[in-house]
Formats: sequence, structure tokens, C-alpha cells
Amino acid sequence: MDSAEREKLLKQILWDYNIPYEDIEAVLSGEKEQAGHFTREKIFLRLLESYPWFTIIKLFTPMEIQTLLTHEVIKNLRSPSLREKYEYVRNRLQEII
Repeated sequence: MDSAEREKLLKQILWDYNIPYEDIEAVLSGEKEQAGHFTREKIFLRLLESYPWFTIIKLFTPMEIQTLLTHEVIKNLRSPSLREKYEYVRNRLQEII
């Protein structure tokens, strides 16, 4: 995924907040704790709820996904079917990595 596409996707998940893209990237990379009231986990949660799995794996490495895809993040997903899906993904990642 090129940087322009990544920027577009990340901006779209926080469309309802005036948060600069650079701040979102800084939080995701660990350089900042928060962008507005969004932590790394909350941004990741929005991504999970907004985009298909194949987009998520373009945005993050498997190790980053394994770190971010915690029980806490999964239990905060609004959809029960998404919670079930990502719990399965989390378990499989632990087996593979």
C-alpha cells in the first residue's frame, strides 16, 4: 500500500474529528500516546470496525497486529460477529507467530 492510500484510509476512520494525519501516524508508530482522545488501540479498533481484514493486513505487519489485537480491543468491537471473527484471528496469529 502506498503512503497516499494509507493516509486516505487513516483519515477516513477519523472523519468526524479534526485530527491531523501526522498525529494518527505518530500514535500508530508509538511516537505519541494520543491523537485527540484516540490511543493506538482505539484507532486500531476503528480500523477493525471500518475495513475488511485484507485492508488491515496491508496497514500493519503481522507482529503489529498480534500486539494490537488484544482481548480488550476485541471485546470493545460493537458487532458480536466481528468479536468472534477477530478472536479466531488472534488465536491463529498466536499459533503461527
